[in-house]
Amino acid sequence: MAAVRRAWHEAGRHEAALVAGIVLLLAGLAFGRADVALLGLPAMLGAVFARTRPAPAPLLVGEQPAADESLDGITSAIRVSGGELAHVRVTAPGHRTTEFVARLPTQGGRTFTLELASRRTGPQRTALADVRGYSDGWECEAPGVGDSTRLVLPTVTPLTRVPVPRRLRGLTGPRVSRRFGDGSELRDVHPFVPGDRLKRIDWRATARRSPDLDTLYVRRTFADAEAAVMLVVDSRDDVGPDVHTWRGFGESRVDEASSLDLARTAAASVAQALVAHGDRVGLVDLGRNVRALPPATGRRHLRRVLHGLALAAPAGEPSARVRGPQVPADAMIYLFSTMLDDAIAHLVRTWRSMGHPVVVVDTLPDVRPVSQPNLAIAWRIVGLERRLRLDGLAREGVPVVRWAASGRTRAAATLDALARVAARQRDWR
Repeated sequence: MAAVRRAWHEAGRHEAALVAGIVLLLAGLAFGRADVALLGLPAMLGAVFARTRPAPAPLLVGEQPAADESLDGITSAIRVSGGELAHVRVTAPGHRTTEFVARLPTQGGRTFTLELASRRTGPQRTALADVRGYSDGWECEAPGVGDSTRLVLPTVTPLTRVPVPRRLRGLTGPRVSRRFGDGSELRDVHPFVPGDRLKRIDWRATARRSPDLDTLYVRRTFADAEAAVMLVVDSRDDVGPDVHTWRGFGESRVDEASSLDLARTAAASVAQALVAHGDRVGLVDLGRNVRALPPATGRRHLRRVLHGLALAAPAGEPSARVRGPQVPADAMIYLFSTMLDDAIAHLVRTWRSMGHPVVVVDTLPDVRPVSQPNLAIAWRIVGLERRLRLDGLAREGVPVVRWAASGRTRAAATLDALARVAARQRDWR
């Protein structure tokens, strides 16, 4: 913990008590009132005695170190030691200012946990605390403690099933492929041919079909395989429900998820569902010029995917042209985008021409009504262009799933329905 050490200074009450005592003493002598003069003596003696006492130990205030990544929101801890009372004022952008007074123990210190209620994910700033300590006529101030960076990982919405590609890969996995090989699904019973393994001989079928053992029969199975899915996040822009903040002229509310927050949550939910089934998941960020995360499986890889999703952020103005990232030849693509320009629609058509099945997840939040006439006309034009873009992809056979606060349950049901249709198409027997 990088603690801030502050020295104490007199609170100013000593001078006030001394002045009050002198005034009472003079007033008692002037009016001949001994009782009034005696009232001023305790104040004068107390002020003199307080000035002779040494200052307490320095006030130590610091933010305790925490993990760089968090799944529980924006949480920090402030450690205060020294003094008797602590007056803490907590501020954060988008939140109300909170103040409280707490008593400090004589030995050691006290830790205050600060939690910010927010629906935002990605890099976030913790609360800023201004601490003022008091100790028997002394006071000390330690401003600006906290305000560090936390990487808030996206939460996961439970999904029952999600669609996967028809073409599977690998020699092992949770799914049944069309190839012959080692697996759990029986394909047929076939006469023994050179190349078949001896452990595959079915002696019951051989005794039933060839009593004289002229021909041996083996059990042939379908090979187990796994699906490969690439999550493509369009992080070139990050817009909220308020159209006024789209060009950076206003501050987005912390209690409203932006388009990138919805994209992170949707991608994390799909990744969780696929990894839990044993499939392979990769990640591509269109907004950052970084290497794509190749498909893999396992809990550690899921953590890497969540970390990559939390780091997704716009880099400057949205580019007018997007170069298609390289994806595995047999991978299915989940595209998480607001679909506010034609570059993403062109990218979807390019992937489909290469044989990749694509699922478009619409991550635009529910836009609030616009009051300004000129801004309302602009949003109406942009919204119509966006609707034409999505309708064109839907007519071409691209599934479009709406992922927003008002339709998240419907999005889960749509993905489950698409998975059922894909399973029936993959069932060739």
